[in-house]
Amino acid sequence: MQLCSTSSTLSNFNLTRPPQRSPFSTSTSNTNPFLHFTNTPTFNALSLSSSSRQFHLICSAFPRNSSRTKPSPTPSPVADATELEKLPADLTVTETQEPNSRLSLSVQVPQAVCEECYQVVLDEFKRQTKVPGFRPGKLPEHILLNYIGKQNVQNAVIESILKRTLPHALSAVTSRALEDSVRIRSKFSDLVEMYSSSNNLIYDIIVDVAPEIKWNPENGYKNLKIVVELDDEIDALKASQEELKRRHKSLGILRIVTDRGLQIGDVAVVDISAKTIDQDESNVQNIPSAESKDFNFDTEDGDKVLPGFLDSLIGIRGGETRSFPLVFPESWRQEHLRGVHAEFTVECKELFYRDLPELDDSLADKLLPGCTTLEQVKETLLEKCLEVEKTAKEQATDNAILHQLCKMVEVDIPQSIFEEQGRQLYGSQLLELQTKVKLNDEQLAALSSPKAVSEYLRVQKENITAVLKQNLAVGDIFNRENLEFPTDELVKEVENSIAEFKRHKQEYDEERVKEQVQEVLEGAKVLEWLRERAEIQYITN
Repeated sequence: MQLCSTSSTLSNFNLTRPPQRSPFSTSTSNTNPFLHFTNTPTFNALSLSSSSRQFHLICSAFPRNSSRTKPSPTPSPVADATELEKLPADLTVTETQEPNSRLSLSVQVPQAVCEECYQVVLDEFKRQTKVPGFRPGKLPEHILLNYIGKQNVQNAVIESILKRTLPHALSAVTSRALEDSVRIRSKFSDLVEMYSSSNNLIYDIIVDVAPEIKWNPENGYKNLKIVVELDDEIDALKASQEELKRRHKSLGILRIVTDRGLQIGDVAVVDISAKTIDQDESNVQNIPSAESKDFNFDTEDGDKVLPGFLDSLIGIRGGETRSFPLVFPESWRQEHLRGVHAEFTVECKELFYRDLPELDDSLADKLLPGCTTLEQVKETLLEKCLEVEKTAKEQATDNAILHQLCKMVEVDIPQSIFEEQGRQLYGSQLLELQTKVKLNDEQLAALSSPKAVSEYLRVQKENITAVLKQNLAVGDIFNRENLEFPTDELVKEVENSIAEFKRHKQEYDEERVKEQVQEVLEGAKVLEWLRERAEIQYITN
């Protein structure tokens, strides 16, 4: 029953062709990192990286994935212009800036390059093709074309052109390009048609580049003014008193009330139903979220239910039914019920009172094992609640700081980073759900389908964008301020993370784990640095 007003705690492009395979097909379509075409984007939603678990050092806005916002540290075929294979003529590359930190490159390949690639492919086919009556490498061109098929040769030539020219085309943007973000926008079929008709080739590439972060105001993060709203439920003294009261109640015995109506302190077993109030009776509707059968209503939790609900039931007796109107407040958690006028019908099926033992030192060990006095129980509970309060306060402070940073940065987020972060967050939620609910194969397949993930990316676009802005802001501050953290802390957290993966029998990449742990520690260091310098005001609700 919802009466409580507070919430509870790209795979590669497959160049298909007839049975006679090109001698370039393996090296080009499988190992060349650039031959990715945009018309077949796919992904595995369950390829979870280490971001699928939350580290205790960082708040819920993390994990972040800043490594994707800088070029890959691993060697690349275009990493050093001196390593590029010499071409018989220069390419013409036109660069166009697009939204979301994306560049479009139009690459015009000179005829001399196309002719040289054609000859290389032809020579390779001649060496590999065995035709009776001809020595290897001596097969006439026209016979080879008839034997292999002109279309297959053209496909191989286009692959060869792309393989040789892509590193040259991308050489000017290598330092800015994001890892695995290069895609060929042109359709392979269009390239085949263009080449077969003119022996020339023009193709388009898209590549995401590291986004530029702008602070407004510049260096505004250095003197943050933060207002942190705290829930009064985290107040340590109040929480410890409530916990003592809960433990005391658990030692009591529920006895049936026979000679009076409901009063504060009682527990009632009730059936509840509710419907909207409308002058037009045809518009009256039931409110399923407010309905419940055999609900154990503890009157001491009256401040946690709909305002007026408890007052309307005071005095009700076992077997009695009452109906009364209530209005859902504008602060109600369920938006569709805010301001709704409703009529509740409550049947009191049973009524109990608590027969509580006297609260004194004799109950100490039962209230908290190991304690000998009531005062010791109170002190121990208060100490534990103070720890919880401290953690909750730090968490709320970190969230407020991250929220403020998000409003201060301007950044054009690349689509590839957005999609990866969204998939990681979705994967994290799915993994958490799987550990709680134990989904069957059919449910897991449905939830991990590309359609399900795409819908998550669409619905959660605003939240994912906010997380990315926070992550990028934190990473920028870490670099700007030359912050550091102890190496032994990184080693320890990596070991803990790997142990956690093994405990849950999850696959992991040790280098990726190390990278993500490092990012989390960077984030923790930045938040610590910001807290020390920020002007923070705490407000209790």
